[in-house]
Amino acid sequence: MTKDDSEGMTYAEAGVDIEASEAATAALVAQVGGGSGDYAGLLDIGDRYLALATDGVGTKLLVAEALGDYSTVGIDCIAMNANDLVAAGVRPVAFVDYLAVDTPDETFAEQVGQGLAAGAEEADIELVGGETAVMPEVINGLDLAGTCAGLGKKDAIFPGEAEPGDVLVGFPSSGIHSNGLTLARKAATTDGDYDDEWDGDEYETVGEALLEPTRLYTYLLDDLRAAETHAAAHVTGGGWTNLERMGEFHYVVDDAFDPQAVFEFVQKRGGISDEEMHKTFNMGTGFVAAVPDANAEALVEATDGRIIGRVEDGSGVSIRGLDL
Repeated sequence: MTKDDSEGMTYAEAGVDIEASEAATAALVAQVGGGSGDYAGLLDIGDRYLALATDGVGTKLLVAEALGDYSTVGIDCIAMNANDLVAAGVRPVAFVDYLAVDTPDETFAEQVGQGLAAGAEEADIELVGGETAVMPEVINGLDLAGTCAGLGKKDAIFPGEAEPGDVLVGFPSSGIHSNGLTLARKAATTDGDYDDEWDGDEYETVGEALLEPTRLYTYLLDDLRAAETHAAAHVTGGGWTNLERMGEFHYVVDDAFDPQAVFEFVQKRGGISDEEMHKTFNMGTGFVAAVPDANAEALVEATDGRIIGRVEDGSGVSIRGLDL
């Protein structure tokens, strides 16, 4: 990652302004109120919390449409929601999907269903229903979103805030996941297209690399609890700035997982700066936990994670020579 920070495409110019999005979300939340929680809404139901998270697949659907392959986007839909619950320390238990289309089509509906079933099986959750809405004057193509419900005992929920001296344990991503695709798509289709041959053995085309489904982190929950995790971050929209959702501290990342080849491709094709890449994408690390120093090694040994940094007094995120 060496692109000059003063040049290249940005997420905002591609059509997604994170700051504007966060401001709009804050305005909505200010009016409707609701339960507490950052990654998930937590509702006190006595001795435990009922947790809810909702999210969609986003413009990754346009890549699926271009390739005529919707078989994995259901996994993305499950993962984007279930992973948020895990970041709160909550076990996902059930999922409901919402598929909106301009025209009903059995072929892509079947493919979406295949992905949802695969994601639910991997996450060990139940698909408890869904809705397919036909709205030709509202939807152009299709949109896929869902809501995941989880249950967590109050003493098992992560406190939600890191502490200075905590160790950051990171877990690898599978690629771009389901965030930043508006920028990735614009870059990929600059002087090329989705059906361009992929330069490597992992995929046949550029589009297949972009469609690699989001990794599920539900398998981590028991080990994260055993490590007495203080807080966790699902690295999604906003890239590495998501670590700031664990509290206002300085997050020093000095051994993150290497970015997969798809990130290098997107950066080179779009002329995107290092800073913009790290503020948009997960860059190889999809989930981060802040745990007490004494428990970090045991968490690493029990999982596929590794120590990637530490939490200090201060603010911001420092990674690969960047201060985000």
